[in-house]
Amino acid sequence: MKQRKIPMRSCVVTKEKFPKKDLIRVVKDNKGNVAVDLTGKLNGHGAYLKKDLEVVNLAKKTKVLERYLNTQISDDIYDELRSVISNNS
Repeated sequence: MKQRKIPMRSCVVTKEKFPKKDLIRVVKDNKGNVAVDLTGKLNGHGAYLKKDLEVVNLAKKTKVLERYLNTQISDDIYDELRSVISNNS
């Protein structure tokens, strides 16, 4: 039986490659709204983060998500990312 291909994505903070299901996607839609995409299927430009609180804190400190998505990221998004990671741990 043929083995299924696992989609790999890079974390925008650490630049490490992980399977897509091991990362959290933050997406900006065509209206400029930013959301945490837990399904990985929302339309828009996405950026992936490793499921680690230190990575989320570093992303906020260095504003790497703002550069990748070319928009302002509110603190609510970072809080939502932290709560998703805390609930999964």
